[in-house]
Amino acid sequence: MDMIGGKKAVVALSGGVDSSVAAFLLKQQGYEVIGLTGKMTNSPAADSVIENAKNVADSLGIEHYVYDASVLFSDKVIAYFENSYRAGQTPNPCIMCNKFIKWGELFDFAVETLGADVYATGHYANIVSKDGRYKLYPASDEHKDQLYFLYKLTQKQLAKTVFPLSGYTKLEVREIAHDYNLPTKSSKESQDICFIQKPMTSKKYLIEKFGTQKGDFIDILTGKKWGEHNGCYQYTIGQRKGIGIAAPYPLYVIKIDAQKNIVYLGREEDNYKENLKIEDLNFFEHHAGDEFDGMVKIRYNMTAKKAHIKLYDRFADIKFYEPVNSVTSGQAGVIYDIEDGHLIGGGVVV
Repeated sequence: MDMIGGKKAVVALSGGVDSSVAAFLLKQQGYEVIGLTGKMTNSPAADSVIENAKNVADSLGIEHYVYDASVLFSDKVIAYFENSYRAGQTPNPCIMCNKFIKWGELFDFAVETLGADVYATGHYANIVSKDGRYKLYPASDEHKDQLYFLYKLTQKQLAKTVFPLSGYTKLEVREIAHDYNLPTKSSKESQDICFIQKPMTSKKYLIEKFGTQKGDFIDILTGKKWGEHNGCYQYTIGQRKGIGIAAPYPLYVIKIDAQKNIVYLGREEDNYKENLKIEDLNFFEHHAGDEFDGMVKIRYNMTAKKAHIKLYDRFADIKFYEPVNSVTSGQAGVIYDIEDGHLIGGGVVV
């Protein structure tokens, strides 16, 4: 999307370096920039985010609004996070936050109430308009590419969205923050799960929520009992550390049965699969009945692998050309074009 001066840009200010540099760049380009911060929880951490964002807005001389999204965040992100672990899945709260909060309530407030011509965030991604359709391409910084978290966006949202950092590396963004003395110039990387603050960990959080629930570690191949655990929700597929069982070879979590509170263990080779299914689909250009090759990620920090995809009405079958490890229910299976890497779509691993 072309950057045109004189228009109104609402920037989702998180109080971090990325969103603050995004706001700075848009102001440089001549936009009337407004900062918008979502209050996600009623906590000191959320108050700190708002204060940091206000400092950024003040330093840039822009208006700043705070939108209380805590009720929806609790329902769509925190409850989803907890319920996924309770069901033996490994959730991806950032994807749900993007869908329901950042491109849900905040996006709607920016466009409908604040009159935004464009809505901007500090994500590392690139939107390209082709033949009246919007496509998401990787950003310049291959180490910060965030398409994986954006597969649920719609054409309507992409039409109003800009990513000012698409052509920058993280190092360059930090240099801009330093050069122009932005308040966030020394800020650390944001935490993966914003509503769980250190020293609290996800595991401690879940133990406080669910308590200990004695269950068995069972061998996936032989049915042998290896030992006991204190709740299947404390484990994720592919996990090796923290199992706490002495065995003649490394043990990995292969499968979780939440109903029976059983964690199935096996060797590394037992952790590989060629086939998986995804549901709750969002595809930008393909439809039921389509069949094609693509590059697929089943977690954010993996290298995309070549696979064959068959699309149906409510699900998609994915068959990898080479087996992949740690296929984890609840994570996103995200598909990229095999030629140029643009985002094709995705769904939730069953």
